Amino acid sequence: MSFQPRSSGILLHPTSLPSRYGIGDLGPNAYQFVDFLNESNQQLWQILPLGPTGFGNSPYLSYSAFAGNPLLISPDMLAEAGLLTEEDLAEVPPLPTDMVDFDRVREVKTPLFKKAFQNFRENGSPELEHEFHEFCHQKSYWLEDYAFFMSLKDAQGDASWHTWDDGISRRKPEAVSKWKEKLGEDIYYHKYLQFTFNRQWANLKRYANEQGIRIFGDLAIYVAHDSADVWAHPEIFCLDGETGEAALMAGVPPDYFSETGQLWGNPVYNWERLQQNGFEWWVQRIQAMLDYVDLIRIDHFRGLESFWAVSQGETTAMNGQWVSAPGEGLFHAIEERLGRLPIIAEDLGIITPEVEALRDKFELPGMKVLHFAFDSGPENPYLPYNYTSPNWVVYTGTHDNDTTVGWFNRRTVKEQARVTRYLGAVLDYGIHWDMIRLALSSVANQAVFPLQDVLGLGSEAKMNKPSTAEGNWAWRCEPGMLTDELRDRLKFWTDTYGRSPR
Repeated sequence: MSFQPRSSGILLHPTSLPSRYGIGDLGPNAYQFVDFLNESNQQLWQILPLGPTGFGNSPYLSYSAFAGNPLLISPDMLAEAGLLTEEDLAEVPPLPTDMVDFDRVREVKTPLFKKAFQNFRENGSPELEHEFHEFCHQKSYWLEDYAFFMSLKDAQGDASWHTWDDGISRRKPEAVSKWKEKLGEDIYYHKYLQFTFNRQWANLKRYANEQGIRIFGDLAIYVAHDSADVWAHPEIFCLDGETGEAALMAGVPPDYFSETGQLWGNPVYNWERLQQNGFEWWVQRIQAMLDYVDLIRIDHFRGLESFWAVSQGETTAMNGQWVSAPGEGLFHAIEERLGRLPIIAEDLGIITPEVEALRDKFELPGMKVLHFAFDSGPENPYLPYNYTSPNWVVYTGTHDNDTTVGWFNRRTVKEQARVTRYLGAVLDYGIHWDMIRLALSSVANQAVFPLQDVLGLGSEAKMNKPSTAEGNWAWRCEPGMLTDELRDRLKFWTDTYGRSPR
């Protein structure tokens, strides 16, 4: 396993980067962020899933488990490639810098992408055209279905695939043939967007790797029902044969945090079918992800050992059942085809001995979140002195938590005292730096903190509020926030706790 011992890094989704286009992208500010990581002796850049998002803009509900989000394409880089002009960019109106207005961003970026596509079609260099065809050939195993699916969605007014006419929703050959002919140019356009995303991302990743920064990606265990994957491979999901809707939906049962549990609505996998063909789709998915990232965190890892399945028609997750999943067989198949991989298990929540056994059998690091460490006694497994080995990734908080400042401020005086007693004191820099220091000083091999914690921001900077469908994923780092003082302080503490590159 290619884990770098004693390293640290920052969690920041690319949409949260500064840029003048209303959303962070793969342009100059992404390279500047890599420089900040390098100069502060960080070695990891953790991101959320990179896929194209739909309603609610959640990276965990993507139209594809393989594709990249076109909204991350940088118009500046398109101009650098000669596909847009300075005049094109000058027409971009002022957009908010503190939050992403996704609808507005789509309105502004789509015409720029279409113009770049036309210029590529009419004036693209032979080298670029060759690169495009090579990309389409190499990625055809997912790109063909994805580009067709997105073109169909455009033609169907964005309606979910299971509501389309029977012929095309069930991919009958005659309907497929007819629609492919009709949508040829649109399909080409969606392939071009993926080519451009992949090209810009590959350049950024190469730059990061050259600076000693590894990309730490996130793999959502489930895929959205309204996705190219479910439409193209219905046999590997539990769907209603009549309607195409999810016959069994994913979620988690009622617990301390939620009386009715969480009903996510994604279709669960038909593991029996997946097993029969050697888990081919999953192996391809991991392989595709390794083109984007250096390390993979599997979200909701416990679902690979057993998962909560809720029948169609239920409106809460209360009436479900645990069903076993062949996680061991899956990991053996992945190792057989791809070798031992740098995979991290998101093992938060109520985890059974069986889930721990699966994680440990394949020597996968688990996660420790410091926000969870102070609400029970000395045996709390998230307290650093209880880490039984270095094979962990420790976080102050994750994208689903409040910021550290927000978390601390919402605690009662008694609860705050429990934290400060453990820390010994709170430095003048604030609670966020004490928690970052606690993560850095722990025995865990990797320590990661959201950029909001490095910046010392409050609850207004939360990335996500679980169980709320709208208003999430919008926070952005504004220009000028990453100061030299911040860089030097992070470098100092990283050096102090032995996490700098050797």
